[in-house]
Amino acid sequence: MFRDGLSGLVDLLLPLHCSGCGAAGTAWCPDCARELGGLHRVERPLLPPTPPAYALGRYRGAARRAVLAYKEAGQRHLADPLARHLATGLRAITEQHQLDHHWWLVPAPSRAIAARRRGGAHMRRIAHRMSALLTAAGWPTAVADCLLTARGAADSTGLDAAERVRNLSGRVLLQNGRLPPPTAQLVLIDDVITTAATAAACLAVLGTAGRAVHAVLSLTATAG
Repeated sequence: MFRDGLSGLVDLLLPLHCSGCGAAGTAWCPDCARELGGLHRVERPLLPPTPPAYALGRYRGAARRAVLAYKEAGQRHLADPLARHLATGLRAITEQHQLDHHWWLVPAPSRAIAARRRGGAHMRRIAHRMSALLTAAGWPTAVADCLLTARGAADSTGLDAAERVRNLSGRVLLQNGRLPPPTAQLVLIDDVITTAATAAACLAVLGTAGRAVHAVLSLTATAG
């Protein structure tokens, strides 16, 4: 909480520049926002045919810089615009697949050491912003922060698909007291889909608890 407040104070004192292109006067300009304005189906060998997985943009250019600025450079004010992009994407998925408007958001888990460095779990923060936006718009939405990454999981940067699977094997765990109701309509949200090892591990562990995920939605995805 203190770190979030300090980050907000710094944002007020320093001039704003777009995290995507550096343009002055805004944290996220309309031109860069277009890079997260689509809804693209993501297919990976590790992902099952269902639920459908989507990303809003490619993990490159302005979109990549914004994700890294939010996740690694402490620019937590980006949680709001990134949550708005995901909320728009979830509305599109809902209409496309004729799903119910009542969602439970499951944020992909962060390693504990990474969450401490970032001042909190970055996708949990976005999930709560996203829930507030959708609920205010008449789409009742809640957050089920029910997944965690156990000790022993390494940073996945630089790992190939097989190494990522081994890295996460048995290390994505359920927090049983935080599970959504058994009949809840779930969407797993994340920032980047690379090999989809994280998404696949999350889907598997939720399945063992009898929780069906209806969609996977990420801000970005690599080229595959």
